[in-house]
Amino acid sequence: MHNDDCCKPHRRSFLAAMAGMTATGLTAAGSGAAAQTAAPNFYADPVNPALPKGSMKLDASRAALVVVDPQIDFMSPQGKAWPVVGESVTEHNVVPNLGRLFAAAKAAGIVVAISPHHYYPWDHDWKVQGPLEVFQHEVGVFDRSGPYTVDGFSGSGADFLPEFKKYIEDGKTIICSPHKLYGPQANDLPLQLRKQRVDQIVLAGMLANMCIESHCREFLEQGFEVAVVRDAIAAPKFPEGDGYLAALINFRYMANGLWTTDETIRMLQKT
Repeated sequence: MHNDDCCKPHRRSFLAAMAGMTATGLTAAGSGAAAQTAAPNFYADPVNPALPKGSMKLDASRAALVVVDPQIDFMSPQGKAWPVVGESVTEHNVVPNLGRLFAAAKAAGIVVAISPHHYYPWDHDWKVQGPLEVFQHEVGVFDRSGPYTVDGFSGSGADFLPEFKKYIEDGKTIICSPHKLYGPQANDLPLQLRKQRVDQIVLAGMLANMCIESHCREFLEQGFEVAVVRDAIAAPKFPEGDGYLAALINFRYMANGLWTTDETIRMLQKT
């Protein structure tokens, strides 16, 4: 079982090392795509795209806003992952944009669902882990003491961002069981949406290149239409690369829609 106290010094040193690499790694990596992150239009769509844009038209009668991981550890300066995600969260205005999306979705009366990420003590004993899993477990992201207790949950990194609680805890928002890696295959989100006759998804949250992309891919495979809100998502920046850019490229290839918050709100207001 995971011993939180004994691992805290290791977590601090691990996170400090990651933050240090993030601060210097993208430029130290040399020229090329990573070094261009300072360019003002680095994330702009190509001037002459080869692929057509997605043709999804929002239909409120069968649509849901799905927000992944709207939690303190990812979206607050007090969060454990902030040193590696904070730059992206800030530059894309993710928190205020998500707040606007929540408000517009509620006003339009569409289904709103949350796919949270929680880790319990036994999850830290996994024998098979990928690089980001190791990072999250080392840092202690989304840690809870157990599935049947809320001891220590309120205000912890696993809790929802305070700005969003009035929308999430209104008794109408669907709060799904936690996903464990990146996609919704292990939680009840697809079931909950099907039970509401939802087949269109407006997708936002964290992390763009991991959980958002994995949710997008799974829902596409299940026959849903999926639009990603491009300025309501963010991702880590490591020496390995800019996760937001990696996701954005793939969404241009496969999402049924790649919208801004403003575009999404205008569509919701017309419903």
